[in-house]
Amino acid sequence: MNWGTKIVLGMAAFMSFIIGMAIYMFSNYGKDALVEDDYYEKGINYDKEFNAKTNTLNDEATPVIDITKSQLIIKLKDSANYDLALMRPSAKAADIHSKGHTIGEANLILIDLTGMNKGLWQLKLAWTVGDKDYLFTKDITL
Repeated sequence: MNWGTKIVLGMAAFMSFIIGMAIYMFSNYGKDALVEDDYYEKGINYDKEFNAKTNTLNDEATPVIDITKSQLIIKLKDSANYDLALMRPSAKAADIHSKGHTIGEANLILIDLTGMNKGLWQLKLAWTVGDKDYLFTKDITL
């Protein structure tokens, strides 16, 4: 086998590798949990998110989080309507979304942890008191 044949075989192997990678990438399109569906809309509305985080700090409204074996207990400063998202970085299908109103005079949010995977979760809590929006994000380990 001469050097010309080796070059052609090498180029054919490399081209097959590139084509295989392209097919693999297109077959996995849309299955990536690292990119959100409404990525551009969230970028446009970033000012609202920033203002809500600033309100949380300025009003000293940071929630108190307590994790027990069976429950996630979040205590807010005031009674509020909330939107809670617990996101699992390794599995988008395990994400939990909850909306509602705080419970009782202690202004609690209770989440049942039975059946949830152990490990790292991203907590994102948005709530409204009156006409003021608040936002709190934190990585928690269950």
